Amino acid sequence: MTIRIIVAGATGWTGSAVAKAVLAADDLALTGAVARSAAGRDIGEALGGGAVGVMVVATVEEALKIGADVLVDYTSPLAVKANALAAISAGVAVVIGTSGLSADDYAEIDTAARTKNIGVFAAGNYSITATLMTKFALMAAKYVADVEVIDYASAGKPDTPSGTARELAERLSAVRQPATSKPVSELGGVRETRGGAIGAVQVHSLRLPGYVLSCEAQFGAPGERLLIRHDAGSDAAPYVAGTLLAVRHVREQAGLRRGLDLLID
Repeated sequence: MTIRIIVAGATGWTGSAVAKAVLAADDLALTGAVARSAAGRDIGEALGGGAVGVMVVATVEEALKIGADVLVDYTSPLAVKANALAAISAGVAVVIGTSGLSADDYAEIDTAARTKNIGVFAAGNYSITATLMTKFALMAAKYVADVEVIDYASAGKPDTPSGTARELAERLSAVRQPATSKPVSELGGVRETRGGAIGAVQVHSLRLPGYVLSCEAQFGAPGERLLIRHDAGSDAAPYVAGTLLAVRHVREQAGLRRGLDLLID
């Protein structure tokens, strides 16, 4: 059966690539597109092509009235939680591509989804190579006690850390061994230079011109180091296949699932 999709953030960097892929897929149908800047226009024309008969609306609430099976959100950290909860309330499954949600936010979304028997899928990064970075880092954490995460992004990225780094740190926290480094609470000087703690992992975020998105797990052991790193390119193509994979599987299980590796293993 054809899966009916709403893309929120449909004219954005990643959202536009996802919307084009949905339009081209035989088993998917784009029934709604959300983008305040293009509201009232046909999404096909807004994306630089011909009209496809789907008008862009300004809010997720408007799009949900049209009807859909899955909402794909690539909007902003300020909007994504409300969008997800609105979709769940309407009985629509959600694929979250927007970063900036906290563990408490995800817990609230999970509770709402389980209450309504709705599936939600989220990943800090829908790229296959970024997913492999996480997978390899989780393997390494079982053997090397000390690990910290460094997150790089452009100077204008509005949230810190990135969704990739946050998800990586949270998942490493669940499997890592106790650190041998001195606890931050016992340090003198400027403690903030040790980064911020997400779970049991210190995370350091750099925001500088010249970066797109990069994330690395730094492991240290006596006499040696291991670096596992992912660098994103300058276009959104790597995230499309993973997003559509989540779209096709999100309704298989109620509640929240996180991490693309759950679907590629």
